[in-house]
Amino acid sequence: MTPRRIILTTFGSLGDLHPYIALALGLQDRGHRCTIATSELYREKIEREGIGFAPVRPNIADLGDESVLMRKIMHPFHGTKYIVRDIAMAWIDRSYEDLLQVVQGADLIVGHPLTFAVPLVSEKSGIPWIGTALQPMAFLSSLDPPALGPIQWLVQRGFGPRFYAWLFVRIKKWTRRWAEPLDRLRKREGLAPDLKHPLLESVYSELGNLALFSRHFADSQFDWPRKTVVTGFPFYDVGMEEHHSGISEGLEAFLRAGPPPVVFTLGSAAVMTAGAFYRESYEAAKREGFRALLLVGRDQRNRFPGPIPKNIFIDDYAPYSQLFPRVSAIFHQGGVGTTAQSLRAGKPMVIMPFSHDQPDNANRIQKLGCGFGISRRAYNRTRVIDLVKRMMEDGVAERAAILGEKIRAEDGVLCACEAIESLIANSQGYTSYSTERGLPCGLLTSSLE
Repeated sequence: MTPRRIILTTFGSLGDLHPYIALALGLQDRGHRCTIATSELYREKIEREGIGFAPVRPNIADLGDESVLMRKIMHPFHGTKYIVRDIAMAWIDRSYEDLLQVVQGADLIVGHPLTFAVPLVSEKSGIPWIGTALQPMAFLSSLDPPALGPIQWLVQRGFGPRFYAWLFVRIKKWTRRWAEPLDRLRKREGLAPDLKHPLLESVYSELGNLALFSRHFADSQFDWPRKTVVTGFPFYDVGMEEHHSGISEGLEAFLRAGPPPVVFTLGSAAVMTAGAFYRESYEAAKREGFRALLLVGRDQRNRFPGPIPKNIFIDDYAPYSQLFPRVSAIFHQGGVGTTAQSLRAGKPMVIMPFSHDQPDNANRIQKLGCGFGISRRAYNRTRVIDLVKRMMEDGVAERAAILGEKIRAEDGVLCACEAIESLIANSQGYTSYSTERGLPCGLLTSSLE
């Protein structure tokens, strides 16, 4: 099709950035011009890939002390409220101003669930937009209810769709007041009041939406937003290109020196508020003698004084796409990016969730039979030893390997790019987008017209 200028917006951790880098690279390979509009913090990383960059406030680096910020963001009960109300809504006027300038001359905007200014910018500029979801939790489906952190026990009780539909109505009423800055912005810009929930419903577009995860992780539901395409995970393989550092020499030597190790990692955000995770993991490997790799990030509190046993290796970071296929099992925080890479590698996993979508991702992994979830309170060296053994028993590793084959057979980037091009073609008439048109991938929600 005719090359288009596409603006992709995102905000958050590397797990929120990498899927959009993958999409931008895929779209550019098809001749389109892409710009990622996000925090200034990621400029170098994005431009290094040959993708256009545009800064949109807030800049994560300007939000204060990193460890304090991450402690607030990863709070099990108040983390989501802090991100939405105290960061996104506090900056919404400036985010809107920045993005309104960025989209001039664009043909399409791709929205992230936390870039709440996108629908307003589209309405003001007349540029069409599509929504995205990185994890199934975002849809608040009563037919496939997410295990929301503070009330995840309600999902595990299995009360049925009518109860969860009622529950989500209550949640929407409770969180509606978080969007008051957005309401004031709409009024200032002369836009009509939003009759839908600005944070939970209006982030999905009437033109179409992309569910950027595998149908083997969560399949489409009748109560998902209309015109949603399940694409598969759009993987960005950090470390595969020459200009990336990849696996360090020391880690490469450790991997070659013995059987595949168990890896312990907390991604790029939770690693700054690790608590006892690394200490208990280290002591478990030291006591039991199994080979372990700890990816501890830049926080010196995650380091250990004195000599390190030969069965343990500690590194700041390693690219998951290179590392995970070479390990035996993975302990992590349950962010959707880390979860996706673990699934693709076909490795059993243990998720110790902090907040947001992580408890739900842990619950889904348990239901799939390819891993376990454990609370932060229950995480200790004895439980770690037990879980390492359990992952190698009861068919857990075998189920993980089978699921990995299915995930690797998908091409999330290709499917998402085809869907975006189809949506662009229909952007002048939303009602023409229907199941009779032979849409890409064949993975559409049943709620389509």
